[in-house]
Amino acid sequence: MPVTNNGGGQRVAHTQGDADEGNEHNGGRGGRGGLGAVGAAWAVPVVSEVTMTQCENSRWVDIGYTLSGEEAIVTLSIETNGVAIPDSAVTLLSGDVSTVVQPGTRSIEWNAGVDWPEHITETAKARVTAWSVDAPPLYCAVDLTGGPSTNAYPVLYYTSADALPYGGLTNAIYKSSYLVMRKIPSGAFSMGEGTPVAVTLTKDFYAGVFGVTQGQWYNVMGGARVAYFTDAASRAYRPMENVSYYDIRENPDGNSSAISPNWPQTNAVGATSFMGQLQSKTGLAGFDLPTEAQWEYACRAGTTTVFNDGDASANVSGTNQNANAWLDALGRYKYNGGYLADGVTKAPAGCSPANGTAIVGSYAPNTWGLYDMHGNVWEWCLDWPQETLVSGSDPKGDSVPGSGREVRGGSLTYAAWLCSSAIRFVYVPSRRASDIGFRLVRTLP
Repeated sequence: MPVTNNGGGQRVAHTQGDADEGNEHNGGRGGRGGLGAVGAAWAVPVVSEVTMTQCENSRWVDIGYTLSGEEAIVTLSIETNGVAIPDSAVTLLSGDVSTVVQPGTRSIEWNAGVDWPEHITETAKARVTAWSVDAPPLYCAVDLTGGPSTNAYPVLYYTSADALPYGGLTNAIYKSSYLVMRKIPSGAFSMGEGTPVAVTLTKDFYAGVFGVTQGQWYNVMGGARVAYFTDAASRAYRPMENVSYYDIRENPDGNSSAISPNWPQTNAVGATSFMGQLQSKTGLAGFDLPTEAQWEYACRAGTTTVFNDGDASANVSGTNQNANAWLDALGRYKYNGGYLADGVTKAPAGCSPANGTAIVGSYAPNTWGLYDMHGNVWEWCLDWPQETLVSGSDPKGDSVPGSGREVRGGSLTYAAWLCSSAIRFVYVPSRRASDIGFRLVRTLP
């Protein structure tokens, strides 16, 4: 668990430095201050020499700092009278912030006039935090705006969803040209239904706030694959479907396994696959499909109920197994728009998101802020299936190759009882269908 410099004997994940109080309205930011880590048994990044100065005749604010010890992810918060202002008011930042920064004298520019309009104070203070790259902040976002021809996708980090620029998750860019991920803490849970098994995940991981969309796929892969749902006004924000397990992580050209042995014998991905491109252009090897255990853990978000809203009264039996009032609030499935109103006719390719797949994020998230874990599209997982789930730490499914790979979550073409937190299904890894997509994870060291 991350602690700051005033913490106890836990691992130090980040350190902070503050600028002394000054006069933002009139400009002066003469003070300097720094807070370092105490009692750490290893090298940690340290922030010191923090300064804060308002640019003359403007509401731009310059923050300077020194980073020492090792490279780190740097974030900024602003306080007045010892209380942090909302993260949503500190988003228009440039310079050495929200990314991995090398040691040295660094600077940040904050557009306070747009971010925090009509606020004038003489007690504002900048707090610069350096996070270990192995214990990063709660959210990250992969910038895909360079498209498939770029050589690099920047990875940005934020302390909360509110800190995302341009209005946060409500902005459509986070459903088309940025991949936003939320950090999921390691821990133990009961996996499966009926007779669940005790499973422990020993590593934190990021999980996609949304399933990967058509817009995000295009920004990585270009026109390598075309989804079934093609409505021009909405397709960029709807899930990418009609992609196989091989398309996503192995050999999209031949649509057959190019890696031998493959998962779980190796974590390797094909260079021309979606994961291959993402790993190469971010420089981060942890991106992949989730294991089945990671998927269910992320879906449940601490719940043990049929659906991830934690409502113990929810069920998928009797009259609730097809149409289901609880699921209506959580995801797209056959009886709340997945099919046409008669519940029998498949939605046509050109339909609006009133039918077929929904725009991601259209339903309620779980308590960890992940959307569409129930319905919309099945989501590929890494594992070969095990007929009986096995307890233990970081399970990886069957070690012997089978005929299919796990998918989770249900979809727009299935009834409610096949969209629960624990439901397990298998498809051959070459399968491409209008109701199978995927969600990204990034396992941390």
